[in-house]
Amino acid sequence: MKIDRARAQKAFADYAAHYNTADAKVKLKIDHTYRVAALCARIAQSLALPPEDVDLAWLSGILHDVGRFEQLRRYNTFIDAQSVSHAALSVAVLFDEGRIRDYLDDAGADALLRTAVEWHSAFRLPEALDDRTRLFCQILRDADKIDILRVNVETPMEEIYNVSTAALRRSPVTPAVLDAFYAHHCVLHSLKQYPADNAVGHASLVFELCYPESLRIVDEQGWLWRLLDFKTDNRRCVCRHPGRAAPLAERAVGVSRYSKNAISWFDNIEGLLQSYTQPARRQTKGRRTPFTFRRIVSSYCYAIYYICITDKCRYLPPR
Repeated sequence: MKIDRARAQKAFADYAAHYNTADAKVKLKIDHTYRVAALCARIAQSLALPPEDVDLAWLSGILHDVGRFEQLRRYNTFIDAQSVSHAALSVAVLFDEGRIRDYLDDAGADALLRTAVEWHSAFRLPEALDDRTRLFCQILRDADKIDILRVNVETPMEEIYNVSTAALRRSPVTPAVLDAFYAHHCVLHSLKQYPADNAVGHASLVFELCYPESLRIVDEQGWLWRLLDFKTDNRRCVCRHPGRAAPLAERAVGVSRYSKNAISWFDNIEGLLQSYTQPARRQTKGRRTPFTFRRIVSSYCYAIYYICITDKCRYLPPR
């Protein structure tokens, strides 16, 4: 199936033009869409997919957030829990309203594209997906996660989440969000109760990236390290000492890159974890340990372990 990228990009631009493109939030999603599409193509190319499939992956990136514009117009928010599922709204705009035909005439990939769009922001993919559909879903989900890190650094969270700076800096982190973070997986949207939950939740996205190229991109772009500099006035929140977390994270990466295999990488990361966390350990019977700077570094050491396989990725088969 031949995909005309110029046609698809024009269809998206024409649709977005119906909204206020001078609005920073509208522009945010336009720019995000183009970057996710490019990331989808890059990840697909790294998996040695044929050109037609690379184009199909690119198209899934163009389509994935079409519903965001209508979500913003109706509810003035990008928070699904306070409005509607933006993925479901994207499916409705594209497939229920028939706008998918603005992007391509061939309906042969409609089922795959619909599934990829519908599940791109879900906590987990359905078990029953066939291998090909799962592949494209995972490519899109990886690309979206990668650029969300960037969006949350480049764009003030106050603008994204309709919250004041004071409220954001005073925000605690929901205990259930911490539990998910320390379990090293993504955070359910329904668990988020406070503004700072978004910073923790978005940083946790890196735990579940699927492909080696995705890990390379995270390491290359550096947005994760900058997200570690999240500033707060709350003693129990992320990165109590702004400006210190990123250098420590980079040091962990530097150490692990000299490792020759997964076992030695893990040993090095464990050493770093102990060196940064042992001085802060206290036996507090019956009391939860605060969410301190040292604890965030200890958890990120495990995330960095996965990111650090970037030097070995070229030797690994695609997942």
